[in-house]
Amino acid sequence: MYKVKVNDKPEMKIEITERGISLNEKIIDWNQIEIGKNRFHVLMNNQSFVCEVLSANTQKKSFEIKVNGQVSSVELKDKFDELLHTLGMDKLGSHKVNVIKAPMPGLVLKLLVKAEQELKEGDAVLILEAMKMENVIKSPGNGKVKAIKIKERDTVEKNQVLIELR
Repeated sequence: MYKVKVNDKPEMKIEITERGISLNEKIIDWNQIEIGKNRFHVLMNNQSFVCEVLSANTQKKSFEIKVNGQVSSVELKDKFDELLHTLGMDKLGSHKVNVIKAPMPGLVLKLLVKAEQELKEGDAVLILEAMKMENVIKSPGNGKVKAIKIKERDTVEKNQVLIELR
């Protein structure tokens, strides 16, 4: 059993049984063929769809899928996700990130953020040169820049706090 949420629509229940695939406990007529890398032609209840997986985050079980030219965000939950949610343990891994630390010793080449700037997970915050390579340091979570503890051309050590978040 899976639960799937497409964009902001209500969650749907999907089950794969010996009778076929059921969507919200109703068996659907379904067939698909792969027509390219991450591209599929799907026949569902006598309707034709061209689907393309644009991005997939398998760890978070979230996908961006284009269906007949329309892009949708899809979130998937399996029975283990539902069990963790029922036990109240589904938010344990999403602790708030309060600092961004240097992953290695190096030289700060460029700061890409300012104080009070809102950050999303994955936003670039600075460029750190280490062993003659430029490394883009990204925000590990969402937050707002509280304080910048370094400036451009500073030398930093591994695990040194670079930026504080709130």
